[in-house]
Parts: sequence; structure tokens; C-alpha cells
Amino acid sequence: MKIKEMNIAADQVCEIMTLLSNRSRLMILCLLSEGEKSVGELAEAIDARDTAVSQQLAVLRRERIVKARREGQTMFYRIVRADIGDLLDFLYATYCGEAAESEETKQ
Repeated sequence: MKIKEMNIAADQVCEIMTLLSNRSRLMILCLLSEGEKSVGELAEAIDARDTAVSQQLAVLRRERIVKARREGQTMFYRIVRADIGDLLDFLYATYCGEAAESEETKQ
């Protein structure tokens, strides 16, 4: 890979990491990695107001990471970028799953 392409890729990774560095967005994406959820379900799970969750979802939607689907008055969201889903799977396995638990037991 040439340095110019590496710089472009690095910029893209920095943008993704910036999005994930927000605790609320990261929690929302982790929950969405389990499957489609409504704004209300997400808000309840992370103990936040619907409006706060909607604001974070708007950022993720603008960045084309999630898509919305309306059912009556309820909005449902899902992750549409496979690379983000794969990254979240890795983060979960490393920091939240069994591998993380076994590391805690060693300490």
C-alpha cells in the first residue's frame, strides 16, 4: 500500500474511532450489534432520554452507519455497515465477552 492510500485509510479509521469514542454512541452500537432496536429500547437499556438517544442516532445515520425504519410512530434502527459490525464484535469479545472475564479472573 502506498503512503497516499495509507493516509486516506488512516483518516477513515480516525473518523470511525472518533464516532466510537463517545460512550453513548458506543453503547448504542453495541446494542444494535445484537439486532434491530427501537429508540425506546435503546434509551431504556442505556438509561438515557429518548431525545438524547435520537441525537446520537442522527449522528450515526448521517455517517451512514445505521439506518432507520418506521413502524407506526416507532423508529427502529439497525447497523448497515458490516465493517462496523465486525469491529464491534471484536471489541465485545475482547472487552466484554468470555476472554475479558477470564483476564479479570487472572488478576
